[in-house]
Amino acid sequence: MTAEAAQAATDAQAALDVVALGESMVTFLPSRAGRLADVPSFDRGIGGAESNVACALAAAGHRTRWVSRVGADGFGDHLVEAIARYGVDTGSVGRDPHRPTGIYFRTADDRDTDAHEVLYYRAGSAASAMAPHSVDREALDAGRILHLSGITAALSADCLALLRELTAPRPGRPLVSFDVNYRPGLWSGAAGEEGEGPRVLLDLARGADLVFVGEDEAADAWGITGGPDAIRAALPEPATLVVKQGSQGATLYAEGETAVHQPALKVDVVAPVGAGDAFAAGFLSATLRGLPAGRRLRHGHLMAAAALTVAGDLATPPARAHTDRLAALDADAWGTLRLGPGWTDGVPPNTEAKEEART
Repeated sequence: MTAEAAQAATDAQAALDVVALGESMVTFLPSRAGRLADVPSFDRGIGGAESNVACALAAAGHRTRWVSRVGADGFGDHLVEAIARYGVDTGSVGRDPHRPTGIYFRTADDRDTDAHEVLYYRAGSAASAMAPHSVDREALDAGRILHLSGITAALSADCLALLRELTAPRPGRPLVSFDVNYRPGLWSGAAGEEGEGPRVLLDLARGADLVFVGEDEAADAWGITGGPDAIRAALPEPATLVVKQGSQGATLYAEGETAVHQPALKVDVVAPVGAGDAFAAGFLSATLRGLPAGRRLRHGHLMAAAALTVAGDLATPPARAHTDRLAALDADAWGTLRLGPGWTDGVPPNTEAKEEART
């Protein structure tokens, strides 16, 4: 082997799988259900769409990096240390002595109910000051996949400029993964005029290689109500498009291939927060491993089920062998599988026999 080939092999071995850019915040989770005004105490956690993906992938055995900015404060220390404990590289996280780390409080209720409350304290946060000139571009381009989301674009005009540069064609660009993550409330802030968000998100998605979007958010943001095929017609540019359809499952469109649909799992939900990020992590994990389309969707559903069955944003993923066995179930077994709290600790009852029978 030549010196150049040896160096190339070393570089390939050292390369990161996924680099995720975005704001993470300290999350305060209620000690019991009820209005925020009535909750007596909160447990501290971490939350951020992109860091959630990086943490879940690291816990699943992938090499990941989180790039962001946090305040030079105790909450910033907590975020960096907590995310690093998952095995995520946090060496490219900047510290801002002039701006605080964002925090938020939420109730224990389902976010789809009227009882759900969330209070964000993120205006003027350290992460909102991310800009093309203030982020290490080499650190961002060091992975096989660069994962972004529409939340970052809404934080400030500088953040939006950064995402526009990262999704634009450029030499050496890694595969760009983009989760639309449409949050209407954020778009009335510093990134631009209210109502600009949907157009911006569509432009960013068109520049990405792999896009995640919910059927519901496509309707809210872009007025697209014709189902997954209509969303694909509006977004033909990405080589890979994943349309999440809630309890109905998800549909995958890949360039040059027939669309594939996989139904969602039956899950005893503890809290719905973080399921979308977990789905993205499961799908990206399977993509990195070169698994076929249907398996990629199933791995997304399984990682989402892990998040749905815990109270916080992040869950310990099941062992890879366990996930592979479940993803390999036939259609009937997959359709009858039901997962509840604690399922990632071991093989769910009555599934091992079916899996072993197939192998």
